[in-house]
Amino acid sequence: MKVIICGAGQVGYGIAEQLSREDNEVSVIDTSAALITAITETLDVRGYVGHGAHPDMLAKAGADQADMIIAVTLYDEINIVACEVAHALFSVPTKIARIRDQSYLRPEYGDLFSRENMSIDVTISPEIEVGKMVLRRIAFPGATDVVRFADDNVFMLAIECMENCPVVNTPLQQLSNLFPDLVATVVGVYRGGHLKAVDSSEQLRTGDLAYVICQHQHARRTLGLFGHEEKEASRIVIAGGGNIGQYVARSIEEIQPQTRVKIIELDRERAIAASEQLNSTIVLNGSVLDQKILHQADIQDADLIVTLTNNDQTNILGAVMAKQLGCKSNLALLNGPSFHDVAKSLGLDAFINPRAVTISRVLQHVRKGRIRSVYAVQRGNGEIIEAEALETSPLVGQALRDIDLPNGIRIGVIYRDKCVLRPDGNTKIKAKDRVILFASADAVRDVEQLFRVSIQYF
Repeated sequence: MKVIICGAGQVGYGIAEQLSREDNEVSVIDTSAALITAITETLDVRGYVGHGAHPDMLAKAGADQADMIIAVTLYDEINIVACEVAHALFSVPTKIARIRDQSYLRPEYGDLFSRENMSIDVTISPEIEVGKMVLRRIAFPGATDVVRFADDNVFMLAIECMENCPVVNTPLQQLSNLFPDLVATVVGVYRGGHLKAVDSSEQLRTGDLAYVICQHQHARRTLGLFGHEEKEASRIVIAGGGNIGQYVARSIEEIQPQTRVKIIELDRERAIAASEQLNSTIVLNGSVLDQKILHQADIQDADLIVTLTNNDQTNILGAVMAKQLGCKSNLALLNGPSFHDVAKSLGLDAFINPRAVTISRVLQHVRKGRIRSVYAVQRGNGEIIEAEALETSPLVGQALRDIDLPNGIRIGVIYRDKCVLRPDGNTKIKAKDRVILFASADAVRDVEQLFRVSIQYF
């Protein structure tokens, strides 16, 4: 696949890294010569210094042969125009635009980005997606990652196996026998720096990060089975009153009005704007690194601090300081991947990786076959995939025990007729079933083949 990416910042770099790793032909356009130099020196991509919305730059980058354009610059208008030009002049089939300004995304303007009005196939709002991820992490404090599939009927939980985890050193098949009514399947494990799919004979170990796919009603029970009984926070302090911070606070006001939320925002104008937009949330103007401000926010009585500023160092230090002053737990937004591997040693209980959200949305449209949703885990070394089985799929009609699944694939649950089913060896996948599974990076192409649209389908 030939892909053009407009924007070589954090988001553009992450997308280019993943797509180039999969042997796609990637071209990146950015006005910053330094960013283009950095991306071409570290990744197998072509780089062009210039304006991504200009026809001559798109032509230079090979837009006439491109299968997809992904416009993720910091400016919505540039992203929109880049997609429009790519459509009008070069007939690029798939056009994806990053949209940050919330005014474009208001419900009353829901038809703005429809194909009848604009030549944009997919809009991505990383701020809203990250905000949703923060809310899921608040709702399920025992999980290090939470993602929804199958119209929110299925959850993927990433759960750390602590020393007191009651399910370690027990074959997964035995757990299934002990809890036959629990619709949950361990599909992957991250251990010692390596991510792999697991089978029913696998045993979890202390320190493992287990990836579990479960029915949404069984999420809390699943966490409890792993020894995570953390209570949901009722007093929350948010550092950063930008788009993400306001979205999280507003959502909490609507969904959980009994939860007390306070925001700390350094920029005075932004703090005033946030206070005007929110109802019950208290907004304080100051730095999260100022202990006086933290005390004004009653940090010593808070259950959780969520640091959502644009600066990773501020997010880390603010989260650590808050916990030292008495806050029970912390959650930090970390844009740069360099801090991810040392988050625990720095004193962070959990962190949010915004790259994973954006890259996953893009991969959903890169994948071939009937792929409905994708979520990349561990820097793209594995994916949780929701795929629809067609009549021509080799999976349909056979008992799972009779199917020789490629290595690196583990089926979690099947969503059929609005019911979530935990598969066993006797299960037969039917046409139109949605299959939620784990696939290692090496097995993604096999998944595409399993769910490909055969010519016989037509």
